[in-house]
Amino acid sequence: MPASTEEAPNVEHSPLDENNQPPNKVRFGRVRHWLARFNPIGLIFALAFYCWSMSPSLLPRPWNLQAVASGVSAAIGYGLGVLVLWLLHKCGLTRQWTPRWQRAGWITVGIVALVVIPTFLVLGSWWQDISRELVGIEPGSNWDYFGVFAVGAVVFLLCLLIGRGLRQLVHLLDRFVDRFLPAPIALGVSALVVTVIVVLMIEGILSTGISRIANGSAAVADKGTADGVVQPTSPERSGSPESLESWDSLGREGRTFVADGPDAAQIAEITGAAALEPIRVYAGRVSVDADGLDESRNVVDSLADNVVAELDRTGAFDREYLAVATTTGRGWVNQNVAASLEYLSGGNSAIAAMQYSFLPSPLAFLADRKTPKLAGRALFEAVYARWSKQPPEQRPKLLVFGESLGSYGAQDAFSGAQDIIARTDGALFVGTPNFTEQWRQITDSRDPGSREILPAVYGGENVRFASTPADLDAPGLGEWDSPRIVYWQHASDPIVWWSPSLLLNKPDWLEEPRGEDIDKGMTWVPFVSFWQVTLDMVFAAEVPYGHGHAYGPEAVYFWNEILDNDNQELSDRIFTELDN
Repeated sequence: MPASTEEAPNVEHSPLDENNQPPNKVRFGRVRHWLARFNPIGLIFALAFYCWSMSPSLLPRPWNLQAVASGVSAAIGYGLGVLVLWLLHKCGLTRQWTPRWQRAGWITVGIVALVVIPTFLVLGSWWQDISRELVGIEPGSNWDYFGVFAVGAVVFLLCLLIGRGLRQLVHLLDRFVDRFLPAPIALGVSALVVTVIVVLMIEGILSTGISRIANGSAAVADKGTADGVVQPTSPERSGSPESLESWDSLGREGRTFVADGPDAAQIAEITGAAALEPIRVYAGRVSVDADGLDESRNVVDSLADNVVAELDRTGAFDREYLAVATTTGRGWVNQNVAASLEYLSGGNSAIAAMQYSFLPSPLAFLADRKTPKLAGRALFEAVYARWSKQPPEQRPKLLVFGESLGSYGAQDAFSGAQDIIARTDGALFVGTPNFTEQWRQITDSRDPGSREILPAVYGGENVRFASTPADLDAPGLGEWDSPRIVYWQHASDPIVWWSPSLLLNKPDWLEEPRGEDIDKGMTWVPFVSFWQVTLDMVFAAEVPYGHGHAYGPEAVYFWNEILDNDNQELSDRIFTELDN
């Protein structure tokens, strides 16, 4: 008797899917199908790079930046693993694995991942706490284990998706080029063309798109004024009623600069002697109409002329010290550096600065490295030309300083160390970016045996590098002649040590003993170290003074040495005042 319909299973409640497979088996099959899109060798490399990404770097990282570093590093590792396997295959050094061995390999990768991923999440948290202690931050519990893993995985998959998209583009182009060239050459040409296109696109987005959009937004923000900043009434300040530069034209940072700083009474209170009112002159970017300029002129030259006119108006060339300060992207000047000079000089000083851009430093760093150099050169040359007209015996001592992009721009006014020595009476360059040509020349010409983080140049005859004031008198340095040039740079400052060469080259500063505020476990790993230091830059200034890119009241001790004042007690009082 044939089987009745009662014996047939109820389709609606059947544990089988449309292909008569149990749901759990279907789900497992989908997982296997998804995993099959990955290369196991690539995953092994990705795990290794993930582990390295957790290792310590220059500064402690919040969990979200660590997640990005881990995701990008793992993606790079995966790509390298696939590349290695492809090269081995082309050389005939690979073999076809049986399904049994493939299954065993996947199980091994899974077990290793289950052990390695949580282990290094915990180790990463521990290393970050050590880094926090080294820079004076209380070890915290803000390490999100799941967040690092989840965000890192998303970043990894996004990078992988982009990489596969580019690979498809290369294959698409290769099909066309292959008609005209031999296969290996066609593939190489296709990869090169796609690489060039991507680089040009990124460069165009940074230099044009981001710059244009950000400049518009920043220009609007530049019209604001920081809390507590009021227009100065002293004629020695730009933006005052007597000034040639209107208060509204100075920009947000310019208004802060001229309104801040000690006055004569505050200086006298700290020094115990009569003081002059310090001169601070400044020209804002909006004070020059670029559309109305003659073709032979440019914005920075016109701004520099405005600054010199302010120097003449305030009698700056009759002061004992005249300092030319190159600002960062949107016109910022470190108040600690400026005020230290004013206190030490008893107010007998003038500081000249100008705003050459609306872009914040991080965006200027990415999109516009040309303007800071033009501005630094234009301002110094304009001031130097006017200064040179003074009788030699009546000239103020000419000083130069700048921080970060300001240091980068300021140094472009000079061909090298000897030019700085020949044309100034002293200089303080703070947190100099690694791509600064003059800094690189001086650092590379350091005396044999001296470290890259604290180079000795001709025994410290004129130029000295320091992380702390004590480094200015480090053992082995000889007599310090005038003029004195100081490069102030922290061992943990990623702005100073970041370089594209970190991708494939181990720098000298990682061959040497580490700085005191750097975890001794920091090491160099191709690609990984580059991304670690890149992400260190994001919050480089958000650490206590004396670490990272945070330079504070210690500036007084450096100026004290540059000016050859030899007044430690006064420097201590000024430091205490600035540190409050």
